[in-house]
Amino acid sequence: MAQNSQVLPGKEATLFRHLVQNYETKQYKKGLKAAEQILRKHPNHGDTQAMKALILSNLGKSDEAFELCKLALKNAMKSHVCWHVYGLLYRQQKNYEEAIKAYRFALRLDPDSQQIQRDLALLQVQMRDYAGYVQSRRQMLQAKPGFRQNWTALAIGLHLSGDLAGAEDVLQKYEESMKHTPSRSDMEHAEAVLYKNSIIAEAGDVQRALEHLDGIYKTALDRTAVMEMKADYLLRLDRRAEAEKMYTKLLKRNPEHRAHYAGLEKALDLDRSTKEDQEKLGQAYHSWAEQSDRIDAARRIPLDFKEGDAFRQHADKYLRRMIKKGIPSTFANLKQLYSDSAKKETIRELVEGYLEEEPQANGGAEQSKPDGQTNGSTKAQIKPPKLDPVTTWQLGVNYFLAQHYDYHLSRDLTKAEKYIEKTISINPAKSDYTYHLTRARILKHRGSISEASQAMNEAREMDLKDRYINTKCAKYQLRNDQNTDAVNTMGLFTRKEAVGGPLGDLLDMQCVWYITEDGESYLRQGKLSLALKRFKAVYDIFETWQEDQFDFHTFSLRKGMVRAYIDMVRWEDRLQEHPFFTRAALSAIRIYLLLHDNPELAKGGGSANGESAEGAAERKKAAKKAKREAEKAEAEKKAKAAAKSQPSKGGEEAETKKEDQDPQGLEAFKLAAEKPLDEAMKYLQPLLELSPKNADAQVAGFEVYIRRKKYLPALRCLLATRALAPEHPKLKEQDDRLKSALDNVSEPLPDKVKQVIDETYLSKLGSKTSAGEGRSDT
Repeated sequence: MAQNSQVLPGKEATLFRHLVQNYETKQYKKGLKAAEQILRKHPNHGDTQAMKALILSNLGKSDEAFELCKLALKNAMKSHVCWHVYGLLYRQQKNYEEAIKAYRFALRLDPDSQQIQRDLALLQVQMRDYAGYVQSRRQMLQAKPGFRQNWTALAIGLHLSGDLAGAEDVLQKYEESMKHTPSRSDMEHAEAVLYKNSIIAEAGDVQRALEHLDGIYKTALDRTAVMEMKADYLLRLDRRAEAEKMYTKLLKRNPEHRAHYAGLEKALDLDRSTKEDQEKLGQAYHSWAEQSDRIDAARRIPLDFKEGDAFRQHADKYLRRMIKKGIPSTFANLKQLYSDSAKKETIRELVEGYLEEEPQANGGAEQSKPDGQTNGSTKAQIKPPKLDPVTTWQLGVNYFLAQHYDYHLSRDLTKAEKYIEKTISINPAKSDYTYHLTRARILKHRGSISEASQAMNEAREMDLKDRYINTKCAKYQLRNDQNTDAVNTMGLFTRKEAVGGPLGDLLDMQCVWYITEDGESYLRQGKLSLALKRFKAVYDIFETWQEDQFDFHTFSLRKGMVRAYIDMVRWEDRLQEHPFFTRAALSAIRIYLLLHDNPELAKGGGSANGESAEGAAERKKAAKKAKREAEKAEAEKKAKAAAKSQPSKGGEEAETKKEDQDPQGLEAFKLAAEKPLDEAMKYLQPLLELSPKNADAQVAGFEVYIRRKKYLPALRCLLATRALAPEHPKLKEQDDRLKSALDNVSEPLPDKVKQVIDETYLSKLGSKTSAGEGRSDT
């Protein structure tokens, strides 16, 4: 906000500078006061009006801010301040396209403004307009070539746009222009050099990347990353002996890192599929395991490639060791092997053979630690007292078999129940919930959801201070449609002063798993408005995560964490392929389809099962109660804030979280019913784009497109489902519906669409009617 297009007298000009400072320091009330003083004498001063609009927007008065900013533009059309503020207002509304237009106009009026240029660049990278971002960053670099961040940012833009050679060249030129050698503690320089190395490797020039890495090897601050990069380069260059040494060094630093073992296997040029190499690998892993009794990975990994008698012997040794130590995660470590039926059967035979055995008397001190904790572990002091070897052995064997028979690849729930009950009966530590948790899981798999929920709650009551079991209990309660009980259970670990109670805090904390499970529970109960409200909350959380990257565009550059920033940008690009987004999106689409097929649902209070007068009265009563509780929580929060002796400087501008005016989601549900298919598309598009191999997403896509009469996309989804899941239960039904729809289109299809459908679909079905000819009576 450098200069004003309308010149103010000295006193008002000083006030305007204070106004800008007040905005930047978030002292909004002082800023408004200063703006009012200026506007009393100069009511048409556009820049002051624009700054006042910006403050109003930050106070939550968006409509008033836009009106005032438009008035400011009318009074000062050629003011870069007004256009800049106009762009900022649009950015706050997440209307990035309009914001970019406003910034560009502001730059025409003030081409030298670094602040406008920076804001424009941030929006361009947020929108993934890499060409525009490179152009903006190049201009910023030309304006301030002595500022390292400008060089790095340009390199990032070129890298993300695919110009790897250009990105490396920019970083190289900056290094050549440096007048002083950076200190060894210069984190920004160390990260930039490693970033340059990763660009060289990504371009495919591995030899040059290795040579460059050797040059910076001793001065690099991230030792582990440098060693991993060097080991990878050596392996890719087929310099196996050197790669073996490097992976050996890495394993000495972290002997539990499986990726390093995989790299070592490649460096040794050993093939897991040949018997001779299996023996050599077994010897190598044995030597690693002998280095410390605490190493698990070197003992566990050979089970992945050993077969037959060799597997039986090694599995026997491994199982005995783990069971003697009393490690509850033994089954979790081995269940990956169950995809091989022979190995699964071998493990079962071994463990069932242990039932009649007792451990050796000289089991050692470690046998008395149920959790496998070391003597120095704080957790071991909190856990139950030491167990004798016999009890430890019996617990381990029975608990393993309970999990074995509960697992979906070896499921026999009758046996699973027998073994878990035996485990619980011999467990001397009655306060240990681990075995009761597994008992609840077995009941869930049996289909006894209510009993499973009750059993999990009993497990929770054994340790009221444990957040994990508290969370599991809430999940089981939601699966049993005990929504009130679940939120109360979660409330034991939420902030008491949160607006909206425990649910409000879970929403604030973006607890996606709970919100998704809660929504699915309401959907099962036919409470569509509440279900849709929860799924919309999940959608909004992912939107927030998308928006949250905005601050990192500058933060990562300022801190010099460039490689982590690149990873973050690429992760954000695929954010919505997350399983929780998929679950919420598919459920939301299902509700929108119900609304489209039966618009009367919107008039029934959001219930798919109908609702009696008594039920409606109960619902209204619950809504009023929730509103009263929210108001009470808000009043308590305000009282606590008022009780503070002196608020902080920016405290007056702190935004207070408002109560939920639509706790049952009824108003939003009615709005969604106006254009349900348009709303469904918001969820469907990221699903089809980022999760194209999800058959359920393709089925949902067909349902939406067939209702929109978009027959070509519907056909694409149908063919994708057929390729992904030929036995999908909805496939035959959708096939018939599409054929029927094509045989009875009300209007002829476009020629190109008709041709594609005929060639890819109808011709293979032998349909008598060609696509798009329409009905005979039209």
